Amino acid sequence: MTSFTKTPGWLDWYANPSKPRFKLPVGSVDAHCHVFGPGDEFPFAPERKYTPCDASKAQLFALRDHLGFARNVIVQATCHGADNRAMVDACKASGGKARGVATVRRDISDAQLQELHDAGVRGVRFNFVKRLVDFTPKDELMEIAGRIAKLGWHVVIYFEAVDLPELWDFFTSLPTTVVVDHMGRPDVTKGVNSEEFALFLKFMREHPNVWSKVSCPERLSVTGPEALNGEQNAYQDVAPFARHVVEQFPDRVLWGTDWPHPNLKNHMPDDGLLVDFIEHIAPTPELQRKLLVDNPMRLYWPEEVRG
Repeated sequence: MTSFTKTPGWLDWYANPSKPRFKLPVGSVDAHCHVFGPGDEFPFAPERKYTPCDASKAQLFALRDHLGFARNVIVQATCHGADNRAMVDACKASGGKARGVATVRRDISDAQLQELHDAGVRGVRFNFVKRLVDFTPKDELMEIAGRIAKLGWHVVIYFEAVDLPELWDFFTSLPTTVVVDHMGRPDVTKGVNSEEFALFLKFMREHPNVWSKVSCPERLSVTGPEALNGEQNAYQDVAPFARHVVEQFPDRVLWGTDWPHPNLKNHMPDDGLLVDFIEHIAPTPELQRKLLVDNPMRLYWPEEVRG
C-alpha cells in the first residue's frame, strides 16, 4: 500500500457544507467536480505537481445528495495524470448518474478509448495552466481530438485569460465541441469591460461550438466569500462576468462545484454557499434550468434527451 503526504499547506475540502437556500431545479447536474484517490487504492501520478487530500466517490455522492443535485460530471484531476482509474471507478459506481472527462495520451488504443466510453467518459481535458501540468505538443493534442471526435466526445480546455491570444488558432481548429473551464479564468480586477474578457466573449460569439463553465467564483474572486452590507452576495466581484456569459450564451453554459477544490490557497468554500451563488448569475428559472439541467443533459446524456 502506497502512503502519500499532502502538499504542505494543502487546504482540505469543507466537511460540513450548509444546505443551500437556493432550490436547484429537478434533475440538476454538477458538471465539474473531481475525485482524489483515495491514494492507497488509486495512487497519485509520479509526475503530479501537487499531492492532495483524499476525496472519494462516496464523499462526492454524499455531497451531491446533500446539495440537491441529481448527477455529476467527474473531471480527471491533474494529480492522477493520465491514469483515469479513480474517475472511471466513480462513474461505474454511480448507477448512471455520473459521466467522466478523461486525460489521455497519444498512445492510447482504440479499444481503451471504447472502454472509457463504455464507463461513461464523454470528453477529454487539455490543460494549458503551466503551474499544473507539463507542456504537451499541440500536434499530439490535435491527434487525440480527431480520434475522440469519432466517439462524439468533446474537448475541455483549461487556460488563463492572458494566454488566449496565443492559443486562439489551436482552440478554433479543434474538430469537436469545446468546453472552457471557468470562463478562461478572467482577471476580475480588470472589470467586465476589459479587453481580455471582451476577447473571450468574441471567442464564444464567433465559434458556436464553444461552451463555457461559469464555475469557480472562489478561484477568481478578490472580494472573497464574505457577504457584504448584509447581502447574501459572496464572490460578488465574479458574478457580473458569469452572468454576462449566461445571458449571452444561455444554451452553451454549464455549472459545477469544482469539489474538492484543488490547490486553493486562501480559503476553502462552503459548497452550499456556492450553490446559492447560482441565482446571482442565472436570475430566471428559464436560465437556471438551461444552465443546470438542459445543457449538461444535452452534452453528457444526449440519449436521454432524444428519448
